[in-house]
Amino acid sequence: MILTIDPGRDALIVVDVQRDFCPGGALAVPRGDEVVPVINQLLGLGGWLAIATRDWHPPDHCSFTAQGGIWPPHCVAETPGAAFHPALDLTRVRNVISKATTRAAEAYSGFQGTDLQELLAGLGIRRVFVCGLATDYCVKATALDARKAGLDVVVLEDAIRGVEVRPGDCAAALAGMRAAGIGVARSADLRACP
Repeated sequence: MILTIDPGRDALIVVDVQRDFCPGGALAVPRGDEVVPVINQLLGLGGWLAIATRDWHPPDHCSFTAQGGIWPPHCVAETPGAAFHPALDLTRVRNVISKATTRAAEAYSGFQGTDLQELLAGLGIRRVFVCGLATDYCVKATALDARKAGLDVVVLEDAIRGVEVRPGDCAAALAGMRAAGIGVARSADLRACP
């Protein structure tokens, strides 16, 4: 299945490829850094709109264990752990969307509490390709919210990695996305518009 990118209607959403989610980080996704070369190739295709989301937490965010949440402190705004992976080609990213920026609100999705939906609509985007970290949390939530917003959605399975708190979480996440009408493809299936 070959998918041709239309720069006028397609966008790439790069989800949370941040230091804290990569090996050595505070909440490392196993092999999370393996997505970076694949995403850099995707960023170089076709001159399409590329958007990167990031967790940008206050130090006392509700998701942290000290506040009763389930995660160790991670991606605290303006800290090294919140920075994007150093090898990610940010020169091709047009917009950065910060999420989960207030203490009391969790936000796995790049659409939750942000202007991402309005941004995409204003630019005439009809289809989004989603990649990044982590499959079973922020990638899934972002893809599902994109679908709820009426967009066609494709998740790029070779450009995502998951946390797998429980074995099978990533497979279940992909099954749930497919059930919601989200396509799953590989980066090799994409072609730039001639």
